[in-house]
Amino acid sequence: MPKITPFLWFNDTAYEAAQFYLSLFPHSSITEHQQKPDGTTFTLTILLDGREFQTLNGGTLYAMNSAVSFMIHCKDQAEGDHFDDAFCDGGTEQACGWVVDRFGVTWQVVPLQLFEVLSNPDPAKAKRANEAAMGMKKLIVADLLNA
Repeated sequence: MPKITPFLWFNDTAYEAAQFYLSLFPHSSITEHQQKPDGTTFTLTILLDGREFQTLNGGTLYAMNSAVSFMIHCKDQAEGDHFDDAFCDGGTEQACGWVVDRFGVTWQVVPLQLFEVLSNPDPAKAKRANEAAMGMKKLIVADLLNA
């Protein structure tokens, strides 16, 4: 399969966003930083926990929206809280674990337990879990398991 790299268009906050994301994801770094003649950031290539992202300070021609989001598969409630709390700081919490961060990037903070309860072989239990998840903003593992 050819290499696929998400490319994020920012007005003028690519460097600030990259620094924020690097602080949240382990094993992360900037691998390339291209600057404009005035010394400000033009593009950055970053690794977030080993996954490559390209960022651009492209101006106001395009704006982020939630048509594209990045799902984070969290091992437990504590890991989910880590990401959800950080993205909500200056961002907007949405339904069912979705958060638009302060840079306009949409993230889905999803505990692995959600997939377990949604695929329960008992259709009534799976339905209750789905209804519980749809009624939440931050996904709460204990509430999903009790649904």
